Amino acid sequence: MSKLPSQEQLAACRVLVVGDVMLDRYWHGAVERISPEAPVPVVRVEREELRLGGAANVALNVRTLGTQATLLTVVGQDEPAQQLRRLLHERDIATVLRDDKQLHTIVKLRVIGRAQQLIRIDFENEPDHEVLGQMLDAFEEQLPSHDVVLFSDYGKGGLTHIPRMIELARAAAKPVLIDPKGSDYRRYAGASIITPNRGELAQVTGTWKGEQDLLAKVDRLRADIGVGAVLLTRSEEGMTLFDAAGVTHEPARAREVFDVTGAGDTVIATLAALLAAGTPLPDAMRLANKAGGIVVGKFGTATVSYEELAA
Repeated sequence: MSKLPSQEQLAACRVLVVGDVMLDRYWHGAVERISPEAPVPVVRVEREELRLGGAANVALNVRTLGTQATLLTVVGQDEPAQQLRRLLHERDIATVLRDDKQLHTIVKLRVIGRAQQLIRIDFENEPDHEVLGQMLDAFEEQLPSHDVVLFSDYGKGGLTHIPRMIELARAAAKPVLIDPKGSDYRRYAGASIITPNRGELAQVTGTWKGEQDLLAKVDRLRADIGVGAVLLTRSEEGMTLFDAAGVTHEPARAREVFDVTGAGDTVIATLAALLAAGTPLPDAMRLANKAGGIVVGKFGTATVSYEELAA
């Protein structure tokens, strides 16, 4: 197994996480009957749970491994933003938050009954462009004091200035990791590593017929947009790294899959923390794959500790 850096090494590193944040709100309850109004279960809510979501969950995953994390993002001036600030403070995540009074902080409300997700309700709109310009200024200020930059793109409008941010990071010789979204990856040109899943990659390259066809498509993508590596996460098939050294595949390590929510967050956060500590990319990939295998055995957006990864 790949060697894990010491806790001291990880604690000395700093990862700057930039992207779309959200509050994951869970309503847990009992289901005892079907509604007379429509053929849907009636959930009697018994408790509410709040968790960090989106880029905030990525930052939490970085921090849980013992690495220092700074989160740069835009939030509204509303109750969910207050809850996010509280949760981030409690978990010792440094924050550079820009306020947009027109913005509804993104909330994903999941209603859980009988240990199953019954429905998810999303609340969101797009941030103001003037506030996004302030984010770019803040990014320039934060860049020199961090070892690695991680962009968590959920396609919610918070990364409008990502091409310029990548340019600045590369000029400062900082590795750039991106969890991508959408069908146009040209905005990620110059990144060190992008980490799409199968569905996300197929949106960009088209579907593939076998491993050789996949390799050809990824090589073409890497050349077209000038990215150093593509780490393809493949659920039950594990993950495959495509870089200048060739192709490295790592089979899935999940013992039991309970919930895949946020698994991609854990993978890229682990990768960023390990690369910041000087772990070679193939070794970092194997450990990130292990972390992903651990987190899918947990409920909802979850994290992996140093002790779990070291076991």
